[in-house]
Amino acid sequence: MPDYWTEEEGGVATQDETRDKIDQPRMYKVLLHNDNYTTMEFVILVLMSVFHKPESEAVQIMFDVHRKGIGLGGVYQRDIAETKVQRVIQMARQAQFPFMCTMEPE
Repeated sequence: MPDYWTEEEGGVATQDETRDKIDQPRMYKVLLHNDNYTTMEFVILVLMSVFHKPESEAVQIMFDVHRKGIGLGGVYQRDIAETKVQRVIQMARQAQFPFMCTMEPE
């Protein structure tokens, strides 16, 4: 019998549990960047539709973008963050805004 098998009472063989620690996936911040052309209403629309923010939170983040030059859309795993960045840029181009969205490791 292999080393990792043990005999318990009653002659039943069971496998000792060995659990490897699984690393958490790296997270990425999705950032929205201010420009002089994209409307505040569009930024709110993006935050509500792409990031599923309630209107009050979307307005607050929009003001961060407007006043600070950058706002946090959310923190996600890499593939989700990439998809959100692509979706925001696609929406902006369709609306003919130069609005930018990027991601960076948390």
